[in-house]
Amino acid sequence: MKNNNIFRKLTIASVFLLAINTGCKESWLEPQPLSFFTPENTFTSEGGFNSALASCGLNVRDEFYGDGQPIITELLFSEMAVEGTTDKFGPAVDLNVLITPDANLNSADFNRIGWYWERGWLGIRLANTIIDRVPQATAIKEDVKNIILGKAYFYRAYHYYRLVHQFGDIPTTFKELAEPKLDFTTVKREAILQKIKADLDFAMKVVPWTSSKGDVNRGAVGHLLTKVNLALGLYDEAIAAADQVINNGAYKLMTSRFGVDAGNANKNVIWDLHRPANKFLANNTEVLFSVIDRYGLPSATTTGTTSMRQAVPFFSVNTILTPDGRQGMVPNQVEFDLTTLYGRGIGRCRATPYSTKDIWDDNKDLRHDTKSGNWMTMEQLVYNNPAIKGVSPWYGKPLQFRDANGKLLVSTGDTIRTWYDWPHYKLYIEDQIRVPYQGGNSDWYIFRLAETYLLRAEAHWFKGNLAAAADDVNRVRTRAGCSPYPVSKIDIGTILDERGRELYYEEPRKTELARIAYQMAKSGKSYNGKTYSLSNFSGSNFFYDRIMDKNIFYKNRVRNVRGDSYTMSPYHVLWPIPRPAILANSLGQINQNIGYAGSETNKPALDQITE
Repeated sequence: MKNNNIFRKLTIASVFLLAINTGCKESWLEPQPLSFFTPENTFTSEGGFNSALASCGLNVRDEFYGDGQPIITELLFSEMAVEGTTDKFGPAVDLNVLITPDANLNSADFNRIGWYWERGWLGIRLANTIIDRVPQATAIKEDVKNIILGKAYFYRAYHYYRLVHQFGDIPTTFKELAEPKLDFTTVKREAILQKIKADLDFAMKVVPWTSSKGDVNRGAVGHLLTKVNLALGLYDEAIAAADQVINNGAYKLMTSRFGVDAGNANKNVIWDLHRPANKFLANNTEVLFSVIDRYGLPSATTTGTTSMRQAVPFFSVNTILTPDGRQGMVPNQVEFDLTTLYGRGIGRCRATPYSTKDIWDDNKDLRHDTKSGNWMTMEQLVYNNPAIKGVSPWYGKPLQFRDANGKLLVSTGDTIRTWYDWPHYKLYIEDQIRVPYQGGNSDWYIFRLAETYLLRAEAHWFKGNLAAAADDVNRVRTRAGCSPYPVSKIDIGTILDERGRELYYEEPRKTELARIAYQMAKSGKSYNGKTYSLSNFSGSNFFYDRIMDKNIFYKNRVRNVRGDSYTMSPYHVLWPIPRPAILANSLGQINQNIGYAGSETNKPALDQITE
């Protein structure tokens, strides 16, 4: 019954979302209700408010769905992945050239920086409308009002948390806008974080611990509050917030087999955790907050996740050769139907050697296990071109990277897009829409308890309590079958490595690296013997040094087959504010981030919110 109720809410919410959605043009923060789902008609009952809250969830959901899904942009501004597209100019390869305030910042073919700006503000507008309308709903009981208010605070805080670690100091609005506003002023990140911390502190008192899947619960609130406290350098409070989530009886790490494939002895709990049908099961106690996308649901995306299309190598291309020089691969449904088994990938989100090889330090790790099929290497695929059956002895045999003489067996030399390992357990989503598979409809994790442990480990590390940090990291590692780390092994690098192993294609990696970069600058902690300062944050920061240390594409300025170099600079710790947003704000001052054109006219950001 609870699931049916949330389905109905999401159906109504999808219409509501369309009714008020606007893009990043001159009206980037101007409400434009376009149907009878106006605030006056919607916010009179608990059901109306719940529908509006569900629309907030839909806005969060879209980060993980569709072609060129936005989460890829978060990954390619990190150590974990790079843009793999090699057949055209424009995708975010040469970041020094292509990432500018007036570039195309919202394209599946280029990058989705502008999407985050637009959708962040849309989410804030949605939440502000709910927050300002709750006191006027006289037919709703006060305790119910507080729950609604707490959930809306969560959504608003979620978007501000993301925006301040994507874009830094930004303008703010904490009230419903009834008319166009053209005099926004940039506010310091710290002031915004302090405000959303206060809101989340309130939400922690009123939002229930459990809820229907897709709805906000106290576990999600506490998890986000942990991140905000970390960002503020309040490590004791971060630990306290994480403690509440971890120690509450509602949530536990999944350590035993469960769900649709529980009877398959060849699989394991890591596989189970990421099966679409298992993500919304009541006995999945690890999920704190997820978004809903199920085939046949009216509010489901029409594209599904497309996870296999985006992040699996372009192995079906005709440039992969057999050792005897024949075209080895085809994408069709044939005797060896690889694209149905593993997906018809295009290699857009190209995992780095750091994420596919370097971080895997335990051969017992179930997340990197090829025997169970959790992890895939190119050598596990076989040559499947029916034209070579009976002609070449290599038909049906495993792929080879080089022949006996050391010659590369990719005719174009494009190994960036066509040859790398991938986490099959995470990306494989059976496709109800397309054949070959590209990645079908599935709920997606936003927050899991495994990350809560890693966030608490980080707080302990910043406080210098390495034993407690090791204990938290090892809770995640041992669940995956790994040997525990000794205390001497723990530093910010090993915590980030564990995040990379556990949360690939889930966490917004750029956001989290930028958050940690601020903390490193504020705390005086060192990385590879180097310390940082907030006074020159865009010129020297942990974010850039970490990526240069681990991502060989940016570090070595690797060239793809087009001749484009992978480049990155320290100022990419913050993305550019889209120029149309700055131009539209004709009566105020929105600062541009240092390193981008327009920052020379910046004025001091406000150190408090004036609304």
